[in-house]
Amino acid sequence: MQVEQLWKSYDGRPVLRGVSFRAEKGVTCIMAPSGSGKTTLLRIILGLETADRGQVRGAENFRAMFQEDRLLEGLTAMENLRFALGRELDESAARALLVRLGLGEEGEKRVRDYSGGMKRRLSLARALLAHSGGLALDEPFTGLDEENRRLCLTLIREAAEEKTVLLVTHDTKDAEALRARILRL
Repeated sequence: MQVEQLWKSYDGRPVLRGVSFRAEKGVTCIMAPSGSGKTTLLRIILGLETADRGQVRGAENFRAMFQEDRLLEGLTAMENLRFALGRELDESAARALLVRLGLGEEGEKRVRDYSGGMKRRLSLARALLAHSGGLALDEPFTGLDEENRRLCLTLIREAAEEKTVLLVTHDTKDAEALRARILRL
């Protein structure tokens, strides 16, 4: 995936200025202070927003985990996965991943009854289960305790063996744990 000279402004205020980089299999951590355009960069890469100038190549098959969980609160974990992934959902792989994430015993519990950390792990499961060439993960560890953070780091590291992963984080420890390349905006 190649990003070339991306520029983006809102109401005349520049957010991205000539951002260029290449990302391949493995993890690239995007780091910068809050409000520096990290989420905007991911939204442009995902085709959800248009850059003022520049281009993105090779990101046609990326899936995302956003800062917001974007779950259907009245559904169970598996129902959320079925809704989001449709026919591409491998139910046995989904059940196994939910067990790994500590969500396997939640059964018929509606997502509205999940803790914030449980919702975050389900959001990550949805992204990991989608057939894709790459993942864009926007602060995936928000609200996770240390044990679940380590578990999610492991799952992301495993996914990065086969995919390009762009991960927004403020924590250099995450980048180190993922053996990631760091892109500072």
